[in-house]
Amino acid sequence: QVQLVESGGGVVQPGGSLRLSCSASRTISSIVGMGWYRQAPGKQRELVGSIIRGGNTNYANSVKGRFIISMDDAKDAVYLQMNSLKPEDTAVYYCAVYSLSRDYWGQGTQVTVSS
Repeated sequence: QVQLVESGGGVVQPGGSLRLSCSASRTISSIVGMGWYRQAPGKQRELVGSIIRGGNTNYANSVKGRFIISMDDAKDAVYLQMNSLKPEDTAVYYCAVYSLSRDYWGQGTQVTVSS
C-alpha cells in the first residue's frame, strides 16, 4: 500500500513562508503529475497548484505569484513553497499524485497563518 507522507506545516505569521513536502512510501509507476489541495473549515477542498511531467504548472488565482510547486521525479516527491502567506491561506493542505491507474492522497498537514 502506497502512502503519501506530508511535512512542513505549522503556524506562521502573515507575510511569512513555509515549504511543504510530500513523498511516497514506495515507488509509484506511471506518474503523470502531482498537486496540492487545501481545505479550510466550512469550505470545499480546492486545488492550490498542480504540476505535470514536463514541468507545466497550474495555480489557483489566489496563490499566483506567491506559491511555487515543484516535483522531484527521482523521489516521487512534490513540494509547495508558500511565500507572503495570508490569514486566508489557513487550511489543511493535501498532496496528490496522479498516475495512469489511480490517484493517491496524503493525510493532510495543517497550515495556520496568524499573528
